[in-house]
Amino acid sequence: MKQKFVKGIKFDNSKSRWELLPYREVEEVVKVLTYGAKKYADNNWKFVKKGKGRYFSAALRHLVAWKLGRKVDEETKLHPLAHAIACLLFLIWIDKEKK
Repeated sequence: MKQKFVKGIKFDNSKSRWELLPYREVEEVVKVLTYGAKKYADNNWKFVKKGKGRYFSAALRHLVAWKLGRKVDEETKLHPLAHAIACLLFLIWIDKEKK
């Protein structure tokens, strides 16, 4: 028996919806990562000793800076929350990858 196909159908309802990301804000995080790669090396953050505690502390420093009203990191000229998000991404990676 021949299967009937419906034109234009695509089964992607359960897929991740990347279009929901606020791209300009994500770009700010990418700029933080790019700054770090230029300063240290690509993916150097993966090799930082005691990274879990250090990136947690760094995320808190950036969150507190933002809470105190800072909109720009003095060194990078980027948003403190973008720095905090980068640190949190590192912590997710550490939780998933480091055994």
